[in-house]
Amino acid sequence: MDMASPSDQSPIVDPSVIARRDPAWTAGVLKPPPPTFPHRPILIANEIYRHSVYGRRHPLSIQRVTPVVDLARALGWLDEGQYLDCLQAGPEQLTRFHDPDYIAAVAEAERTRHVSEEIRDRYNIGRNGNPVFAEIFRRPATSSGASILAGTLLAGVERGVIHSLAGGTHHGRRAMAWGFCFFNDPVLGILAMLDHGLERVAYVDLDAHHGDGVQDAFHHDDRVLTVSVHEAGRWPRTGAVDDRAGGTARNLPVPQGFNDSELEVLVETAVAPLVERFFPDALVIQTGADGLADDPQAKLDLSNRALWAAVERLVHCAPRVLVVGGGGYNPWSVARAWTGIWATLNGIDPDVPTFGAAEDVLRGLEWNHSRGRNPPEHWFTTIADPPNRGPVRDEIHRLAEAVLSP
Repeated sequence: MDMASPSDQSPIVDPSVIARRDPAWTAGVLKPPPPTFPHRPILIANEIYRHSVYGRRHPLSIQRVTPVVDLARALGWLDEGQYLDCLQAGPEQLTRFHDPDYIAAVAEAERTRHVSEEIRDRYNIGRNGNPVFAEIFRRPATSSGASILAGTLLAGVERGVIHSLAGGTHHGRRAMAWGFCFFNDPVLGILAMLDHGLERVAYVDLDAHHGDGVQDAFHHDDRVLTVSVHEAGRWPRTGAVDDRAGGTARNLPVPQGFNDSELEVLVETAVAPLVERFFPDALVIQTGADGLADDPQAKLDLSNRALWAAVERLVHCAPRVLVVGGGGYNPWSVARAWTGIWATLNGIDPDVPTFGAAEDVLRGLEWNHSRGRNPPEHWFTTIADPPNRGPVRDEIHRLAEAVLSP
């Protein structure tokens, strides 16, 4: 599977041209792009995630990003020419979507490690799963910087694929923290694409939770189509099948026990057709791993193979593709799932055993959860889950029909 062969890959615009269009490049907020866009996918990450956690008892008190980088390197799947280290976005870039006073409040919370009752109530910082922690500003600003960089780079080429591991914070609101998300990097990445000349962007969300923040950000913008596949009734309890956000959204709330065969049917008969008939210049795929059977935060039964197959099908729906992360609260299932996505984007079969340094990466993970006390051996020794195929319920077929109807 060749996502972007040399024959169809155009060089990126000169970095100085981007700098003239976006002063943030010359301000040093983000590193300037390479002079030419690689013929192979780019992986964007940052070392801030190696030691940053939301808090000891928080569901995000796990390693998720750097284990993927470490695994990909250990397995020989990541050449250094494909890796891009991104710095954080600055306040000026974040204000493309977020309210300046809210951005300042998040930055002040990092500086003082404290929020007043007024700030807590106004911006939902320091409560409802959105804790004050050491990198409360730098961490989401870095994932936002990665998506802004990815959107800018992709807008400058005819074809390309970028995988931004820490992205996918799809709940973030303009002036409020929501659902563990302080800034909404998919929105910022899409806006970067539009600001740099692309005209139509599709967004597909495969997280167990509805991509409410992205849908709401573009609910009156017919340049952006949002499609969300999520567990019905799961927090934030939005995204009903009849919710079309003025015509720019399609929602597929799936039942508990959702299996590999059912995701395959929805992607093939509904999600991919929706994207293809929109004729997007670019596609953003949010690949939250919380819909996997090994994840504690949802009641879906997908294997990581199903997520890989969905990405493999969807990545061909647009010439430019940004793949971001998202939810995922079991460090072993997230690391294996997202490493497999990176392999899939590079045309590598991720159904391989681990050994040596790769196995060491997985055995080195920790999880303060009952399921982490005695992990099954295959979490250490394999990348691929056993497939979980099953019957396709009538409800799945009805969902496909509903979202395709005018």
